[in-house]
Amino acid sequence: MRSADLLSFNLRLLTRQWFRTLMILLATAVGVAAVLLLTGLGEGARRFVLEEFSLLGQDTLIMLPGRKETTGGLPPLTGEGSRDITLADVAALERLSSISLAAPLIAGNAQVVYAGRNREVMTLGTSARFFEIRELTLKQGRSLPLIPLERAEAVCLIGPKAKADLFGSAQALGQWLRIGERRFRVIGIIEDRGQSLGMDVSDQLIIPVASAQQIFNVQGMFRVFLKVRPGSSMQQARSEIIDLMQKRHGGERDVTLITQDALLGAFDDILKLLTLSVGAIAAISLVVAGILIMNITLISVSQRTAEIGLLKALGASSKDIRLLFLSEAMLLALLGALIGIGSGYALLWLGHSLWPQFPVSVPLWALLGALSIALGVAALFAWLPASRAARLPPVEALHGEVGHA
Repeated sequence: MRSADLLSFNLRLLTRQWFRTLMILLATAVGVAAVLLLTGLGEGARRFVLEEFSLLGQDTLIMLPGRKETTGGLPPLTGEGSRDITLADVAALERLSSISLAAPLIAGNAQVVYAGRNREVMTLGTSARFFEIRELTLKQGRSLPLIPLERAEAVCLIGPKAKADLFGSAQALGQWLRIGERRFRVIGIIEDRGQSLGMDVSDQLIIPVASAQQIFNVQGMFRVFLKVRPGSSMQQARSEIIDLMQKRHGGERDVTLITQDALLGAFDDILKLLTLSVGAIAAISLVVAGILIMNITLISVSQRTAEIGLLKALGASSKDIRLLFLSEAMLLALLGALIGIGSGYALLWLGHSLWPQFPVSVPLWALLGALSIALGVAALFAWLPASRAARLPPVEALHGEVGHA
């Protein structure tokens, strides 16, 4: 049987049995669309997270209190050490030959009050160096003053979202607000840059680190950001930092250093695995579509026994009969997969148009995998009914008897 005749025969059959065709197309399309949609969202989440953490910079280190070894997994996000990282430690770190900038960080939620408006705001205590390391820019006003780390100044910078909540459309620069039990004057408004390292910069207050120590009643640093001097290697900087902290902390190695590469590598591995997992879960629906194809093909064999007998009487071989049913199942799977691919991309495009900041991208392996699974499952589940039809004796089939073949 020629390929053109086979295709024409199957197309007429599919249009004649339109409801059956519609059910199989729908089942296959839903399965393929689910694979593309979930893997596209997973890949988008991976790219979004990597872009966020790539803002850290390849020449930046983050130091945490407490030592916690890692063996290729996710770097520690918390640490507890026997000694705090002090402001004196930060000053000593900035004097290292391989370090150009060092910025302490204390973080916590504080009650902020202005003109009867009261809300809880994430408050960061740091220094002017933090703006250089994190590449933060100002919309209005000026940055934190270049003062000794131990000096507490009653000044603050505010993010645009926090500013809108507290001041509305009123002028914020030069105004006094209360953070905890202390009053601060707003000297700058931070440019919105969205989420960064899990923190929304637009909804924050930034104050001098010594002021944060007083508000939160803490002495130790939550983090220390360190910028490696141009010309110095990351390994050299790490060695100098560890040696210095060990010397300052009585010979105890009680800090952890995190690099951008470690963060990106860990998150990349985790999110790739997550994307693969959700794609595999979605692919289960394609197995359901394959079972539907098998059941409908079995029914089709029982309904078309006379037709099979006539074809065999006219000289069609068992191979031709098997090919007839297999090609029908494959054609259904291919059409359903194409509809699913179109639907999946349309939904991802719609999602991206609603949330343009969230990238969506279907990995090539997911696209090819969904198409291959759809066709492979269709062939696998249609093989038994097709083989059953191929084994029907011509005489019995002409009389419409399915028999026990």
